[in-house]
Amino acid sequence: MSQVTESAVRSALSRVEDPEIGKPITELGMVKSIAVDGDDVAVEIYLTIAACPMKNTLTTNTQAAVEELEGVGKVSVTTDVMSDQQRRELRTSLRGDAAQPEIPFAQPGSTTRVYAVASGKGGVGKSSMTVNLATALAARGLRVGILDADIYGHSVPGMLGNEDNPHQVDDMIMPPIAHNVKVISIAHFVEGNAPVVWRGPMLHRAIQQFLSDVFWGDLDFLFLDLPPGTGDVAISVAQLVPNAELLIVTTPQAAAAQVAERAGTISQQTRQRVAGVIENMGAMVMPDGSTMEIFGSGGGEIVAERLSTLTGSEVPLLGQVPLDPKLREHGDDGSPIVISEPGSPTAQAINTIVDKLMVRRSSIAGKPLGLGVTRH
Repeated sequence: MSQVTESAVRSALSRVEDPEIGKPITELGMVKSIAVDGDDVAVEIYLTIAACPMKNTLTTNTQAAVEELEGVGKVSVTTDVMSDQQRRELRTSLRGDAAQPEIPFAQPGSTTRVYAVASGKGGVGKSSMTVNLATALAARGLRVGILDADIYGHSVPGMLGNEDNPHQVDDMIMPPIAHNVKVISIAHFVEGNAPVVWRGPMLHRAIQQFLSDVFWGDLDFLFLDLPPGTGDVAISVAQLVPNAELLIVTTPQAAAAQVAERAGTISQQTRQRVAGVIENMGAMVMPDGSTMEIFGSGGGEIVAERLSTLTGSEVPLLGQVPLDPKLREHGDDGSPIVISEPGSPTAQAINTIVDKLMVRRSSIAGKPLGLGVTRH
């Protein structure tokens, strides 16, 4: 007699997560049926939409989970598509039934670290740093997202090698995933390389929708790749996610440092914390092991010291990333250097910055722990 039971199969399926939502398919109502015939098992699962980009991943993981059961024979997995009603119920279970979705990262109970990556001017490698920091954190098993807030100069999807488009489940936008990082960008909503010609209110609304309408799930880190300078988007981010911390990217060049300082001092108006300064395009490591300071030196230290003085709190220099042509090459081919060449000096410098970002500076001293007291 077969020892494979429906309850055992369902228990195995509880270990299969929907990659986009991050919860077991058994909790999401995605298991349509389980049929056990002797040692053979047939499972039918629901997809949220017919063109679900995670179909192959879901079917493969479902089959693998059931095949691990002792004594199981042939395992077959088929799919069906949720009805409109089922999608509405799924949306309600994930986001509640509020008429207007909230920005989860702005809520008091949010545990997501939000970093707004800023620079005073373009061309300092801000987007490259955003992509590599995010993918380095994801490679460590953390849940990470990137919001490409540079509406006019969007570049993040290309640097991640992402060619997928978002899709909708009811009124939720499900973001594409690349290198285990969730990403959303205006690039997903324009044709080809068409320019975005918007004024300030449109920019604000776009950022608001990306934060509230996109289903990010329970992220550990969210990076917002801001446009250069201190314009509309930087102000909108400060209003929409007031707890977002600023990461200032500069180069060693003194002129670039002066401009980067302006980007950091926006925190005096927005009351955001400056988490630190990243110096990119530092000393280039030559083949013989020597270094060449193409853009000079000291810019990152200058910015960190000046911002510490202006803000009245310590702003650390988180790291100095060497100038490396391969950083650009891997950005162009969609394979971030921290993944493709983890042993390189550039990847090691970025991972040193990641080590510092993972350490919380805030203390729980004086904060309520929410512990109940039971009286006997």
